[in-house]
Amino acid sequence: MLLDGDEWRRTFDAFQREAWRFEAQPTYTMPKETENVARFLRGEPKPAEHNSRWHERVHGYLASGRSIGRVRVVRQPLTDYQRYQFAWGIPGNIQAGEEIRVLDVTHDDYGLPLSGTDWWLFDETQVVHLNFRPDGTQINRELFAGEISPYLEWKRIALSHSVPFSEYVKEFE
Repeated sequence: MLLDGDEWRRTFDAFQREAWRFEAQPTYTMPKETENVARFLRGEPKPAEHNSRWHERVHGYLASGRSIGRVRVVRQPLTDYQRYQFAWGIPGNIQAGEEIRVLDVTHDDYGLPLSGTDWWLFDETQVVHLNFRPDGTQINRELFAGEISPYLEWKRIALSHSVPFSEYVKEFE
């Protein structure tokens, strides 16, 4: 089942304990971010209210006793979009209370058995695929109806091989 607009928002907000995302795309081409990515690439300062609606949602989830997190897969060198996220997006999301880790697969000689697609896992019982074109444009969101045990294993592997964002960016300072 495809989830768009209000249906996606209702599905997302219905989680009871934890929302967790596996982020695998090197670039996301999101119309709402186009201008901010361009500003970042021109070296302009980050707008004061950058991503504030998402931060409000994260605060609300935490206030209701829920948690939200993700693992961001990267390969060096970082894409322009990843650099934008590392500078403008992720720090504010963490400050709002989101737990974000980085899985660098640049030297992945052992071949982690992970999904190459993006997905959200809600309460470890429900998976929603985020489907993208090669350029990072989202096609749709799709409620997954199959067996979720591979996603639980992928989450476990991603968490065990990733590091907190703050630890990962120390090597760039």
